[in-house]
Amino acid sequence: MYLKELNLPPYSFKITGVPGEEKIFDIIRRRYVRLTPEEWVRQNFIRYLAEEGGYPTGLMGVEVTFRMNRLKKRADILIHNREGKPVMIVECKSYDVELDENVFDQIVTYNMQFRVPYLVVTNGMINYACRIDFENNSWEYLMVIPQYEELIKEQ
Repeated sequence: MYLKELNLPPYSFKITGVPGEEKIFDIIRRRYVRLTPEEWVRQNFIRYLAEEGGYPTGLMGVEVTFRMNRLKKRADILIHNREGKPVMIVECKSYDVELDENVFDQIVTYNMQFRVPYLVVTNGMINYACRIDFENNSWEYLMVIPQYEELIKEQ
């Protein structure tokens, strides 16, 4: 599989398998998972959060399953504070997927379940982050993804 260079710092990964059936080791789920373009973005973004943002891997959930209107859904990355409360959802798309209104609608819909103050959407090339102010029913785009310590200070 061709692994595209992303607009993130380069990281080293454990990859195994034969061409066309590669697997990548997920440090959160502690197992090898099928290496797809979306998984490549997800694994790189997990490392970015952990290594650049100081996000504890023990407080990250990957492909967290939840029910919404009796449908099974999965949040790509769910970040928790130290009390175990979700504080950020990250939606990962393949590097060749445009981050359009449908992608934002998806993460906003997921947030109806979790009600987290931070949302991030990434395709590995472009990252968008926003902070939600539930009290004032407003939101703002952020210029950078906050460091973990900054993120939990606001809680």
